Amino acid sequence: MMMMMLMIIIIIYDFIFLNKHKPWIETSYRGLITENTDEVLLDPPLVALDKDAPVPYAGEICAFRVYGLDAPFEAVVLNRTSGEGQLRAHRPIDCEHQREYTFIIQAHDCGGGPGGTGGKRSHKAVVHVQVGDVNEFSPVFSSLEYSGSVLEGRVYDSILQVQATDEDCSPQYSQICNYQITTEDTPFAIDRNGNIRNTESLSFDTQPHYEISVTAFDCGQKKAKHSATVHIHVKPICKPGWRGWTKRVDYEPGIGSKQLFPKMHLETCEGAVSSVQTTVELQTRHIGKGCDRETYSEKSLQKLCGASSGSTDLLPAPSAAFNWTASLMTDGGRDSDLIYRFDGRQAANIPDWITPQNLTDQFTIATWMKHGPSPGLRGEKETLLCNSDKTEMNRHHYSLYVHNCRLVFLLRRDFTQGDSFRPAEFHWKLEQICDKEWHYYVINVEFPVVALYVDGVTYDPYLVTDDWPIHSSQIDVQLTVGACWQGGEVSKARFTQHFRGSLSGLTLRPGKIESQKVISCLQACKEGLDITSLESMDKGIKFHFNPAQSVLVMEGEDLEQVNTALRKVSYINSRQFPTPGTRRIHISTTVQCFGEDVCISIPDIEAIVMVMQPSEPRITITGAEQLNMPASDLALGLLLFRDLHIFSTVTKNHRSGVLDEMVHNLDYCDILVLGEELKKGLESLHLPRSALLGKHLDYTNSTTGMSIYGVDSMSHYAQVIRQVRFQSLRTGMSARSFRVSCSELNGRYTSNQFTLQVREIYSTVCSTFPGRSYKVYIYIKK
Repeated sequence: MMMMMLMIIIIIYDFIFLNKHKPWIETSYRGLITENTDEVLLDPPLVALDKDAPVPYAGEICAFRVYGLDAPFEAVVLNRTSGEGQLRAHRPIDCEHQREYTFIIQAHDCGGGPGGTGGKRSHKAVVHVQVGDVNEFSPVFSSLEYSGSVLEGRVYDSILQVQATDEDCSPQYSQICNYQITTEDTPFAIDRNGNIRNTESLSFDTQPHYEISVTAFDCGQKKAKHSATVHIHVKPICKPGWRGWTKRVDYEPGIGSKQLFPKMHLETCEGAVSSVQTTVELQTRHIGKGCDRETYSEKSLQKLCGASSGSTDLLPAPSAAFNWTASLMTDGGRDSDLIYRFDGRQAANIPDWITPQNLTDQFTIATWMKHGPSPGLRGEKETLLCNSDKTEMNRHHYSLYVHNCRLVFLLRRDFTQGDSFRPAEFHWKLEQICDKEWHYYVINVEFPVVALYVDGVTYDPYLVTDDWPIHSSQIDVQLTVGACWQGGEVSKARFTQHFRGSLSGLTLRPGKIESQKVISCLQACKEGLDITSLESMDKGIKFHFNPAQSVLVMEGEDLEQVNTALRKVSYINSRQFPTPGTRRIHISTTVQCFGEDVCISIPDIEAIVMVMQPSEPRITITGAEQLNMPASDLALGLLLFRDLHIFSTVTKNHRSGVLDEMVHNLDYCDILVLGEELKKGLESLHLPRSALLGKHLDYTNSTTGMSIYGVDSMSHYAQVIRQVRFQSLRTGMSARSFRVSCSELNGRYTSNQFTLQVREIYSTVCSTFPGRSYKVYIYIKK
């Protein structure tokens, strides 16, 4: 019995003391879990060891226990025998909520049997789990609108700072690593801290306000969903200069004088000034021949200005009668300006029937000339006008030429006019001769005195040389334009001393000289600067214009008076149909302070006057288009255009198409004979001189027709044309047709071509009844 009891005790002892050892784990673990996942990566791995192995149950690991407040983790046994386990989250992990966790873990073995009785526990190990961040969030700006300001002319290290944040938990994803300006072509830059600076000095006048967009990137390069808008205002610093002016002034034709700067004032930045001088310059060199002038034909202009009659146009428009200019090069010019361009190879011989045979001691040469510096160190003579021997010899009787930017007039008298030394060459050295601009030159000869006018201003020659008279001979002379004719002393006659430049309106008037008043009229600009309400100008303002009224200088001691005076400066164009386009205005200013020569600098300003396109007139001629007359009336002289009318209309509103009648001048009307020319001695056109009294008109007459010219009103032209008579002494004349056409501005605007047909009635039969008399006309068509 005792033996049995002993065996049972031994068995119970062995059973109780079979699970001898506790499981063993590391003392601490470090883990990493990526947010929004459940698996924790531990270092070292979770493994429990038990020295009771391989005893079943006692050497196996049945569980891992996690201890800690709200630790969202659990540990599971992957292999009881090896003791491997895994730590995992039992609910979603959010780094932004908690970035790390610390808790206790303990391993339990399986005890002495299936029930786990008598199980042992390991020591408690500390586990630190760090939550790995995911770049979930984009940067967000603290404000979507920022505003800053800069003072113009300065460059700042930092104007303002924008700031963005990121809700991610890790430094990698929560920190802002970069800011970027997304607006292109801006004078700004931004650094990684969000500081915005300007890369260049800014100007209030150029751009007073900038609006730029900025975005942000976190260190994971995630971009902000919404950009921030940054407003940067440029504050002006006080800079001396003109304020309140506009860069463009539109000028409508026909409005008269228009103020250029009605709100202009000078800012001196509180500087005390003693005087202000301002120069206003109207720059019109690119318009026509230096400015907007009347573009009537030369003879019409001379008539308009009251010039002496008898002038010869040496450069007329090419035609059947005036054909010597046909081979010359023309520059189209503008508004019917007739300009001839010479390149050193062109020249023209003037026909003998055109050339004045006796200039006398008084005569005038006038021309428009545009000329530049001569090529080479010492240029050759460049001849505008030359009268030389046609054959045998090479004597220059008179000529006008340019040599090394000097204008020279040569006049050689012959022995019949004296046999002593006489003034022969007159030299002028002027800047205008080679400045590549248009100028009007007039040479008035009252031998032995020669006067030169350039743009209406007279100049004395700086050098006059004498020479012997030319021996008289029977050799014919040749007048040329653009070069000199060398007909003798060479194997082959040719042109020499060619001109390089442009000429227009070259005229020669023998027997008379022009007055300065006429010269000024012929070259007068029709546009210029003006002063409105001159009578209200302050007495403290001094001002003066140049002769062309293209430059105005104003000076005053009181700043406000100067401002008021400059607001009165205006542009005026007296042409009814001005040349459209731009005119530049340049204003320069000098300011003096008390006790100083010059104190502050005032920048020059540039503006333009835009002359708008004038409404184009439509000139219309009306009247009877057919006349049937007996031969007896034709023999006495028939008034052709008794009911002729000339009127002009313009479309004011192109949309409505409504025509308004307008009044303007004409410069010529031609009556052309259609078909064969008039039979000399039998047929002719007549115009009584009395019809021209009180009018600026003249006329030429030939077998091809009549030309009435001069700048005058349409009503005066109609009155004169109505007095034109056609006389025919021919018998059996067939129908005659005449065509009338008129022009304004030398063909810039032309009328319709009005045609009149005249038929002769060949016989009459008379029949008389009591109390009444009848005439029956019978005419035959040929």
